[in-house]
Amino acid sequence: MLEKKNEKIIYEYDFGDGWEHAITLEKVIDDYEGALPVCTAGALSCPPEDVGGIRGFQEFKKAMKNPNHPEHEDYKEWVGEHYDPEYFDVDEINEMLQDDNFGVFEW
Repeated sequence: MLEKKNEKIIYEYDFGDGWEHAITLEKVIDDYEGALPVCTAGALSCPPEDVGGIRGFQEFKKAMKNPNHPEHEDYKEWVGEHYDPEYFDVDEINEMLQDDNFGVFEW
């Protein structure tokens, strides 16, 4: 559990693929009354579930960009036609974090 400013943890998502996220506590606000958790910044879209780690994600992005790639159509069917690896919307992330069905966060 993070309690002091600048404390960091590594959160591993999808153990099989080895995705690690560095999380840093930037500020402690004792009288904060807003919703928690909250995302303050970020970049890029998350990779699709079970894409195969960093190497698999790189291959996936190549295939998605190239309509002639042998796996292009399969990947499109798997993740949808409009997957954008550059997309990030902090407001959308915070809406998901406040959704009761989003998931359980245990630190």
